[in-house]
Amino acid sequence: MWGGCFNINTLRQTDSSNWESVTKKDHFFKDVEVIKDVDEFIKLINRDRVLIGLDVAKYILSKVRCTHLKLEKLVYLCYADYLCRYDKKLFIDKIYAYKYGPVIETVYEKYKVYGYNEIRNDDKDISATNILELPSKSRILFAEDGIRKIGSIDKALDLYGNLTASELVDITHRKNTPWDVSGSGQNSNRVISDIAIKKLHCNENIY
Repeated sequence: MWGGCFNINTLRQTDSSNWESVTKKDHFFKDVEVIKDVDEFIKLINRDRVLIGLDVAKYILSKVRCTHLKLEKLVYLCYADYLCRYDKKLFIDKIYAYKYGPVIETVYEKYKVYGYNEIRNDDKDISATNILELPSKSRILFAEDGIRKIGSIDKALDLYGNLTASELVDITHRKNTPWDVSGSGQNSNRVISDIAIKKLHCNENIY
């Protein structure tokens, strides 16, 4: 990770101008990466403003109790709502049509081990304590169109957040939905396209 601030007192106390001397003096800086080239720094900033599905998942987990199945559906519905509302991607992950509905690649890789159990973080109930809400929300706000994205996610959670995993599966498994026309989970490598979502997400309305 990179950082734009530092402890000037720490720098003055080292005997060298080498960055390693700073990290040895104060371990707070051990994960800070020094970028000397301005163009490289700008590239890193721009890359960091792009979201992945896992970023959205972490924010959802800070607000809603979820199993892996429920989380996948909520992340997908957040994506679909945003795409249909603004004609832009909420995050860059591909979305696949699995047996139990849409699956987001980075979310699946992170949380598949939980199966049907409620997702927890380091044995702490992150849904109950909200310990991740500020950093996860800040991550999304820092992204391109961050304010608009967080607003859209919050609206989606207001709509779908109180539904059970089974109820969410029922929504995404309806006839003529993006999941349905993308193979209905018969082939887990089938991608649910943005075109299908924009055309058919209206059939996933909860009303």
